[in-house]
Amino acid sequence: MPSCGTIDKWSAFLSAAKHFVEKDLEVSMAGRVFMITGANSGIGRATAMAIAKRGGTVHMVCRNKDKAEEARADIVKESGNKEIYVHILDLSETRKVWEFAEAFKRKYKALNLLINNAGCIMSERDVNAEGLEKSFASNVMGVYILTRGLIPLLEKSAEPRVITVSSGGMLVQKLRTGNLQTEIGRYDGTMVYAQHKRQQVVMTEQWAQTHSNIHFSVMHPGWVDTPAVANAMPDFHQSMKDSLRTPEQGADTVVWLAISEAAATKPSGSFFQDRRMVSAHLPLAWTHSSQLEQQKFMSVMEDLAKTFQPH
Repeated sequence: MPSCGTIDKWSAFLSAAKHFVEKDLEVSMAGRVFMITGANSGIGRATAMAIAKRGGTVHMVCRNKDKAEEARADIVKESGNKEIYVHILDLSETRKVWEFAEAFKRKYKALNLLINNAGCIMSERDVNAEGLEKSFASNVMGVYILTRGLIPLLEKSAEPRVITVSSGGMLVQKLRTGNLQTEIGRYDGTMVYAQHKRQQVVMTEQWAQTHSNIHFSVMHPGWVDTPAVANAMPDFHQSMKDSLRTPEQGADTVVWLAISEAAATKPSGSFFQDRRMVSAHLPLAWTHSSQLEQQKFMSVMEDLAKTFQPH
């Protein structure tokens, strides 16, 4: 999957950065409320820091309490912004994602931005308490339920946006509407992950059609030197580590999509890399799926999500 790492390493970022409009990010986020999943390390942490420095209120949704609290302390100290809150949630625990979204809506009056950043790559197939394959539960079902659950709160808030951090790995995958749990065939963790990243693109495109008052976007951060990459793909990380992007470079387009006025002028549902709208398919690719297939996938997701919804 990471063969495209050679085309989007940090040198490509530096080349793209020559065309960035720096004043796009020279904005105050005071009064705006952000939720970032996986916010204690890598791209999520770099995004949280950038938003905190601009005065935004940040809700960090993290799996590990100690790491989250340590990251929060660092962000508060460096940014001088105390409006940083930690919520402990494992996105692979499907019922708990529903419960968290419902509780958050009851407690808080506004949410302007949701950034779906957390993700996982499994080396072997495993299931959660609800019987769902764990990486599907985290990367797809968790994102689906959290976003769907928070849409009513987003819609009540000013200029709402939803950003999902995908991956260029999805370019080699066509949407699957069956075998979502990878029960059939050999389990290849990186390919399963790439399929999940394609599913995130499709969810973004479909939500953009049905919720026109929210600006949806999905993006590829480039191949970034993060703990997740080091743990999931150690050989790749070792061979590529000198040309991987920094977390701040990986987060740049996330931050741009989250705070710039320029991003909001782009069509909702688009795929971005290095602050530019790019195709979600390679030229002449076989990875396109029909509107019917995409709607079928969303219908399968909705039916599955409802089975875990607390009553």
